[in-house]
Amino acid sequence: MQRRDFFSSGYSLMVFAGELSGAPAGTTQAPRAAGREADMQTVELETDIVVAGGGLAGVCAAIAAARNGARVILVQDRSRLGGNSSSEVKMHVCGADASGGRPGWRESGLIEELRLEDAVRNPQRSFELWDLLLYDKVRSEPRIQLLLDTSVCGAEVSDGRIRQVLARSDRTEQAFRIRTRYAIDATGDSRLAFEAGARIRKGREARAEFNESLAPEQVDPHTQGSSILFTSRRFDKPMPFTPPAWARKIMREQLRMRRPKSWEYGYWWIEWGGMLDTIRDDARIRHELLAIVMGVWDYIKNSGELPESANWALDWVGMIPGKRDSRRVVGDHILTQGDILKGDIEDAVAIGGWSMDDHPSGGFDDQSLKPAQQIMPPDAYNIPLRSLYSANIANLLMAGRNISASHVAFSSARVMATCAVIGQAAGTAAALCTAWNLTPRQLYQQRLQDLQQVLLKDDQTIKSRRNEDPGDLARKARVAVSSEEAGAPGAAVIDGFLRDIPKKEVHHWEGKLGPDGAWIELSWPAPQRIGRIQVTFDTGFQRVLTLSGESGVMKRVIRGPQPETVRDYTISVRASASGDWREVAKADGNHQRLRRHTFPSAEVSAVRLRVTATNGDPAARLFEIRCYA
Repeated sequence: MQRRDFFSSGYSLMVFAGELSGAPAGTTQAPRAAGREADMQTVELETDIVVAGGGLAGVCAAIAAARNGARVILVQDRSRLGGNSSSEVKMHVCGADASGGRPGWRESGLIEELRLEDAVRNPQRSFELWDLLLYDKVRSEPRIQLLLDTSVCGAEVSDGRIRQVLARSDRTEQAFRIRTRYAIDATGDSRLAFEAGARIRKGREARAEFNESLAPEQVDPHTQGSSILFTSRRFDKPMPFTPPAWARKIMREQLRMRRPKSWEYGYWWIEWGGMLDTIRDDARIRHELLAIVMGVWDYIKNSGELPESANWALDWVGMIPGKRDSRRVVGDHILTQGDILKGDIEDAVAIGGWSMDDHPSGGFDDQSLKPAQQIMPPDAYNIPLRSLYSANIANLLMAGRNISASHVAFSSARVMATCAVIGQAAGTAAALCTAWNLTPRQLYQQRLQDLQQVLLKDDQTIKSRRNEDPGDLARKARVAVSSEEAGAPGAAVIDGFLRDIPKKEVHHWEGKLGPDGAWIELSWPAPQRIGRIQVTFDTGFQRVLTLSGESGVMKRVIRGPQPETVRDYTISVRASASGDWREVAKADGNHQRLRRHTFPSAEVSAVRLRVTATNGDPAARLFEIRCYA
């Protein structure tokens, strides 16, 4: 029998015949008696990377790893993907642009691809169609095997590495033994890391540990609580409401710092459970949250203080608490308040920018405090690779709210768009580790710049990092344009930066559309062999882009193609300065930011992109052109 002690949890892991079970520290557990359990079918699988958890962090990790050449098995314990953004919770996706409070810093990369696709395919704002989009994106990747309704339940570890991940699906009566080279824990609760014996933190560090002014004076085990949202609809007649007997009775004084101003979508401040264990006490937390939701709705409908609510009725109430906080895995670096305020770090792989957004652990019951303390960092900040892999399990990475961070830093990095870009970074890192036979720590030590360049090529934003890819032939080209606006020159498409820095730097070309459109051309003194071209367009980072049930949020969102984005264009090449142009790619109806085109490689002296239409803007905007052999 193998035993591992978890210093931060008070629990021990007991291993019997390859099965794992949690038991209180200091106790033993006998093997289960044979029974119907014997009918479970055991399925042996093998892969390069297991991604545990199918929220936005796990989805982006899996897609990034697969697109960079790795075989991936994505294990999700629900019937749908998306985590807190899914139709089971319905929380809108927030990130570095602070829901419009930091215009221009909306995330790029995979989360932008998903948001743009949803805006076009889902103008009716259906969360179920968002679920379906995520399912389609994952199932459309041939290197990903998706296991829904399947829970990670164990890990076999030897020599400090995860060798097998154990999972089971009671729905299909299957147990999975997955041999893997690398694992990514995107479960939020660090379930895989916990099973593997990774070092874990939970609760709030004392102020002195990392010299964090926003931390409490003394260490404590408390966390942020969970929330249950609801939606409602307005009808053409009065809609009565009778609360269940177990609903709380909510009075005006209890809502002194939590006033309901609208009730179509609410409320993140119905939060509870931070004084408990948000994992083991989840059932109790759910019931208390439902009791508060019913009590708040009773107040809205029946207190007499909000007569305009008469024709409104509940349309949906969540049954899964949207969890903010539980375990965090310890990595080689712990992200802190100081890192966020500084803004940059050597091994940057993703950006954050949400406020340091701490909630009182007492949640709704602590009515003496505001429901959140939100301290905005001075700017968007970089998140390091060393916070995305385990300090003591050599082949384990983390993605999402369980990265290596102090509680204060976690309160900013925990939001879903930030979790998504962390997922893209972790998935890409795992794929490169697979290709180069490195541990994540060795990747940091030996090939950090290569990882950063791959991420930039895939449109991941890393603050203050630029394209230095030696394979990109565009970097050595001369640029000519049909026209250019002042401050937005054609040369910007090869300056190495993929986004404007709000109020500071412009890194895009802008050319007015004439009768024949607008064009930009790259040329070389000597012919270059080119067979791949990728272009990065403007998709309006200055606006919020998300899916929400709240009309106040959606007023700032364009549900359709973003007007700045190039819609119709062609790419042509020519062999010599006097030769004819030959069209090699054409796109109509584009709404995406990053587009890639492959064609039979040939010796060319020039490449021309001609824009014939945008999705509404009178000018063509382009951030980058890359050319490869």
